[in-house]
Amino acid sequence: MKAFVFPGQGSQFVGMAKEHYDQNSNVRELFDQADEILGFSLTNIMFDGPEDTLKQTEYTQAAIYLHSIALYTDKGETPSCVAGHSLGEFTALTAAGVLSFEQGLELVRKRGVLMQSAGEKMDGTMAAIIGLDDEKVEELCHNISTGENLIVAAANFNSTGQVVISGSTKGVEMVVELAKSEGARMAMLLPVSGAFHSELMKPAFEDFKEFLSEIPFNDAKVPVYSNVDATASQSAGELKEKVLQQLISPVLWTQTIRNMMADGVTDLVEIGPGKVLQGLAKRIERSLNTQGIQ
Repeated sequence: MKAFVFPGQGSQFVGMAKEHYDQNSNVRELFDQADEILGFSLTNIMFDGPEDTLKQTEYTQAAIYLHSIALYTDKGETPSCVAGHSLGEFTALTAAGVLSFEQGLELVRKRGVLMQSAGEKMDGTMAAIIGLDDEKVEELCHNISTGENLIVAAANFNSTGQVVISGSTKGVEMVVELAKSEGARMAMLLPVSGAFHSELMKPAFEDFKEFLSEIPFNDAKVPVYSNVDATASQSAGELKEKVLQQLISPVLWTQTIRNMMADGVTDLVEIGPGKVLQGLAKRIERSLNTQGIQ
């Protein structure tokens, strides 16, 4: 069985997909359509930057979605199942026929704007912890989370021994220092604009819930593994609720890959900018066959 997976925020770079745009009329048509839907030239930001603009969440999410779904559409192959990391879950939903291209683009654009706004309202950040057990990282977060100004929780379970934490800046900084003292190989703050996948995204949650309620979802043509519980579903209603809850819930990527393999997946194809998900998959299970389409 073959799974297609789609990357999330952090895989963007100036010049992304420009070669595909220049050489492939199908990709070019989809990119031009995206610019028309959005009312501004996302392609110019993707191709020419500046990097500081592309890194802004309100542009990053739409850029990665567009890059990934254009390559998926051009590939023209139906996988056995799909999944996406954080933002990539919306690409997965589009690939599975739950959303149209236009609906997916509108959702990720709105999500990005709301998340950036929430990040500006709430003092928060994220950090990567490598070399500690998942349970140990969760314990450190729990011990620090004592109140409104000290909120911190595991946000991304990316692979064995690699967890990203999220929360108030002070709380995250305290967990980083504790992780170092506990012997973490690496514990460092990440250059992000907010505390994604944590309670501090609640200002974005209600507005996104209202926006999402107006978007009709279809049942998926192939199983979609959701971030919030790492299980597969094809139910429109279930997938809609899960992608909403994802905004304030951790990404269970390690368990997602393990569940895929338990269900018979032997080959994993990452579609989109970068090779992050291929690397994570190999750390989770070396026997998994991985490849990428960038």
